[in-house]
Amino acid sequence: MPRLILFNKPYGVLCQFSADGSDKPTLAQYITVPGVYPAGRLDTDSEGLLLLTDDGRLQARIADPKFKQPKTYLVQVEGEPDASALEALRRGVNLKDGRTRPAEAELIPAPELWPRDPPVRFRKTVPDSWLRLTIREGKNRQVRRMTAAVGHPTLRLVRWQVGDWSLEGIAPGEWREASA
Repeated sequence: MPRLILFNKPYGVLCQFSADGSDKPTLAQYITVPGVYPAGRLDTDSEGLLLLTDDGRLQARIADPKFKQPKTYLVQVEGEPDASALEALRRGVNLKDGRTRPAEAELIPAPELWPRDPPVRFRKTVPDSWLRLTIREGKNRQVRRMTAAVGHPTLRLVRWQVGDWSLEGIAPGEWREASA
């Protein structure tokens, strides 16, 4: 039976087990289960749900865009997106490496999340807001590039859900096993 680990990756942690000369923390400092590897990646400056497994087929099913596994993010953006910005995200936006698939995008109240370390920069003169964004592909830094393309740069990015697996109840730096 394949092992599946749901990990709440903190900000600043590399999505690999070896440091490769970096002084940043790695997965090895949080997960001591032998033989598991990330199914997909999260940038160092992103937080949230990272799935790890010891099963290659499951890893491919989770990470490979051809399976169109939905990934839901809670995204703090600069400014307040209007209806046209949200509609652009829903239709798909043009990026340098091609057009994104349509996304589910909605403005949401600020979620109750853990504090980020370091905190997000606060500016009195520039408001911020939160989006729930669900995508079904995985271009490099896609969510950040999508929000920037509609005029609202990402300030904080938390992956909340992948498929049916959610971050619910898992504190930053903690993990739990789930059924595949």
